[in-house]
Amino acid sequence: MGNQTLPAGAASTRARLLDAAAKLFHEQGIHVGVDAVCREAGVSKRSMYQLFAGKDDLVAASLERSAPGFSAALLPAPDDGRSPRERILHVFERLEHLEPMQDFLGCPFVATAVQAKSPDHPASVIARRHKDGLTDFFRHEAHRGGARDPELLARQLTMVFDGASARSVVQAHELDGLAVTTAGALMDIAGIGSSTPDGDGAPVSRAAQPATSPPR
Repeated sequence: MGNQTLPAGAASTRARLLDAAAKLFHEQGIHVGVDAVCREAGVSKRSMYQLFAGKDDLVAASLERSAPGFSAALLPAPDDGRSPRERILHVFERLEHLEPMQDFLGCPFVATAVQAKSPDHPASVIARRHKDGLTDFFRHEAHRGGARDPELLARQLTMVFDGASARSVVQAHELDGLAVTTAGALMDIAGIGSSTPDGDGAPVSRAAQPATSPPR
């Protein structure tokens, strides 16, 4: 049930439930019970079940609600004038910056899909869609940067992103530039050097520079 069809009071209740669910599911896992979510939100279980068909729908809706904020924290602004290489590296710099700040909780999409287990779980469907969105971003920038195989590079970069995020969770310490330098190495192999888009959006390549870790 979308906010557009709800009266103001129900919409507010729904928003509180989604905020509480997003927080608890990300911090503690999606197996947190409905009772805990309702207590956090200050909402009765009866009200929750009037708004959501069940817990699976609540998990999916809470992930969808938190997705734009997560993506905005990682992706560069559209048309910011930087080269495709710099725009791609920005994502990995942000990952390395945010992981310790967020207590090494990892990518919420990967974490949710792993816990849900079934690819048909409604939250897994949403997680997959948003991960595909990140791959689409990499593919677009790889194409602009003149990569020999933009599709392959996009999938490789997504795998590095997910692997780096998982490593930071397992090791519980900073990546120390590992994600950034690995992404840079993949772009070197793919033929994306330091470049500035020309007026038509095509890259004008210069000598590739080694990737550096983000400032701390």
